[in-house]
Amino acid sequence: MVSRAQAAPGWRVLQTLRLPFLLLVPACLSLSGSLAVFLGHRVAAVDLWLLLVGALAAHAAVNVLNELQDFASGLDYQTRRTPFSGGSGTLPAHPELAASARGLLAICLLFVMLTGAWFLWRRGPALLPLGLVGLAIILLYTRYLTRQPLLCLLAPGAGFGLLMVNGGFFALTGEFHWLVAWVSLMPLCLVSNLLLINQFPDREADAAVGRRHLLVACGPRTAAAVFLWLQVLAWVPLLLGLLLGRVPAWTGLALAVLPLALCAARGALQHDREPAQLLPYMGLHVAATLLAPLLLSAGLLI
Repeated sequence: MVSRAQAAPGWRVLQTLRLPFLLLVPACLSLSGSLAVFLGHRVAAVDLWLLLVGALAAHAAVNVLNELQDFASGLDYQTRRTPFSGGSGTLPAHPELAASARGLLAICLLFVMLTGAWFLWRRGPALLPLGLVGLAIILLYTRYLTRQPLLCLLAPGAGFGLLMVNGGFFALTGEFHWLVAWVSLMPLCLVSNLLLINQFPDREADAAVGRRHLLVACGPRTAAAVFLWLQVLAWVPLLLGLLLGRVPAWTGLALAVLPLALCAARGALQHDREPAQLLPYMGLHVAATLLAPLLLSAGLLI
């Protein structure tokens, strides 16, 4: 029984949202909005704000559910926390907040469903398959997808790249477009790599609780090589778009981030078995993942 003196303030449950991680949502949705404007659509402010709320709620739901399930499995007691991996540490430090975290998860899912219902009413049922796949990723990622190496690798990128960017564009415009699908391959690769590089410090702990992602299944050297290839592939859509004249020259601003991405890949190859040495490169990849879509979006609007 936790005494009043020992009990954590209720607001601490908000730490399970992993608020800094939510910055990825507006970065990816900036592509949806800028592409809509670039392709000649008028974007309603109410749709833009509701899209942002729904997407933030979806990402927050993933974070809270991950915290709850890692706490229940005991993983949170085994990981070495870094600014980028290992969980927030909130529930191991304050187990009495688990019920509040479940309530917070329910609120997040409610916002997801309400905003989803709004866009289904506005745009019709074509958005439903994307929404259902997104909901499945939210609910299945920690417990099931982390046991399948390929699905665990690609699910985060698919969620933020294919689903969020394309679904966001449809929510704003009522249509799909090949250029949006093409551009969304960049966040697909970068976000998949974001989760991949963040798994390096937790490899042994993840294996101990039954996870079987790429690092556990194939080892750090193979995972680092996959990281390099995805890092290179992330820039192919932009480079081809520029060469073929399908995107404005100003979108080349995003290439300013390429050195950060390549430096992160070099770090993964050099320090694949040294998690402490990998930390600066994890930070570089976070910066690349956030800045690349923002700069590309700016280039579309100039």
